[in-house]
Amino acid sequence: MPKRFTLAEAQSLIPEVERMLRDAVRQKSDFDEAERALQSFIERLMLMGGVLVDRSQALQMRASRDEAAARLRSSIEQLRELGCVVKDLDIGLVDFPTLFRGQEVYLCWKLGEQSIEFWHGVDEGFRGRKPIDQEFRNQHRGDLAQ
Repeated sequence: MPKRFTLAEAQSLIPEVERMLRDAVRQKSDFDEAERALQSFIERLMLMGGVLVDRSQALQMRASRDEAAARLRSSIEQLRELGCVVKDLDIGLVDFPTLFRGQEVYLCWKLGEQSIEFWHGVDEGFRGRKPIDQEFRNQHRGDLAQ
């Protein structure tokens, strides 16, 4: 069963989640860069017919990409261990499972936002974000207390 957060619990984690998410975004950028370099190297090899392959350079590029992938996986796993659902590293989107009206929903936070101000159903995604209003706050407290 996934961890469920109160709005206050999720909000209190935002500074830590923001730091961890920024690390994950950097790790993704490093991975993407290493992957592009490796693919470019492979394309050059194919164009040259594999002549004069620098095997050590190829192995080093692959190792660099694999290390970047491992660091990225570790960053994402740290966020998941907190109970967060990482939705999109390109825009820095994280959800926090919670209950509203007896249904599982997500508190939705995006990198750069000062606080958690939106929620959405588990099947709605970012486009279905709704503002957290007083009804949500009141009902939310009641749902989690049950």
